[in-house]
Amino acid sequence: MKIYKYIHSCLLFEKDDFRLLFDPGKFAFAEGLVKAEQFSSVNAVIITHNHPDHLDTEQLKTIIELSGAKIYTNSEVAKELAASGLSCNLVEASTFHVGPFVLQAINVEHEPILDSPLPDMQAYMVDGGVLNPADSFGNFYQGIKQPELLILPVMAPFTTELTVAAFADRLKPKAILPVHDGYAKAFFLEQRYKTYSQHFEKQGITFHQAIQPGFSVSI
Repeated sequence: MKIYKYIHSCLLFEKDDFRLLFDPGKFAFAEGLVKAEQFSSVNAVIITHNHPDHLDTEQLKTIIELSGAKIYTNSEVAKELAASGLSCNLVEASTFHVGPFVLQAINVEHEPILDSPLPDMQAYMVDGGVLNPADSFGNFYQGIKQPELLILPVMAPFTTELTVAAFADRLKPKAILPVHDGYAKAFFLEQRYKTYSQHFEKQGITFHQAIQPGFSVSI
């Protein structure tokens, strides 16, 4: 399996010539470094929740028109998609297959943010080894064994470096791919990534410094 990070929380999983796209949101496309046309060959798209940094409806429409991919998401997102003429497969907390991928959807709570209702949201375990918690640092992972890779939100209005590190420390993944940092400039990312790398290396955890769009890891 190969996993590409584009910008913010936009991720592309590849396996056996099947391409699964997570959360193509507004930050991913904001500066024109990433374009919807790059995802013309995706086979499926997952939207974890309806916040704009995870869902850009107009860009998603273009992706679907080009690729014919199926969308998988929850009922709250589905209503928003339907208003834009997009259909989807509804996801509930369960384990299901999308192409060659085995996905475990887990209902989770979004971390609190100022003056905003919390959305319906799912975290995902992919092939039993990659955990994408979306925007949650909750205790939903109690039954999850040490993941091969943790998709880790490292910057957000709802968190601090200490909270981020504590969440990953509890999970003890073998490696970390940082996300949710699409609004930070490269010089700041380099500084923060160095700090995170130093922290996690002490515990034998690899922290991938994914600054450039299209950075990839293989597991």
